[in-house]
Amino acid sequence: QVQVVESGGGLVQAGGSLRLSCTASGLTSDVKSMGWFRQAPGKEREGVSCIDRTVSITYYADSVKGRFTISRDNAKNTMYLQMNSLKPEDTAIYYCAASRYAAYIAALRAEYYSFWGQGTQVTVSS
Repeated sequence: QVQVVESGGGLVQAGGSLRLSCTASGLTSDVKSMGWFRQAPGKEREGVSCIDRTVSITYYADSVKGRFTISRDNAKNTMYLQMNSLKPEDTAIYYCAASRYAAYIAALRAEYYSFWGQGTQVTVSS
């Protein structure tokens, strides 16, 4: 099994920045890609970004392109999401997820992610 734990959420003003972290533990050799998803109140969960564990493949939702940057540190089994130019519409619970599939397969499709964190709240005030 794989466990993932997020950290780094909080309250920030519009235009500000936050960095989320996600650390995986357990059978991390099973993990081929990791991703960030978010869910705002009253809305469906959406994929934000994902990154392959091995090759330089990343995906971003159109809504965050140019503002968010995903990265990884395999030595630490940790993934990061640098969020800049935050907008009130970015307010959501952000979830980290790990997949047994490579990023070109899993992409931002939640059904391809088997391991999920508890989520961290990001609130952007206007």
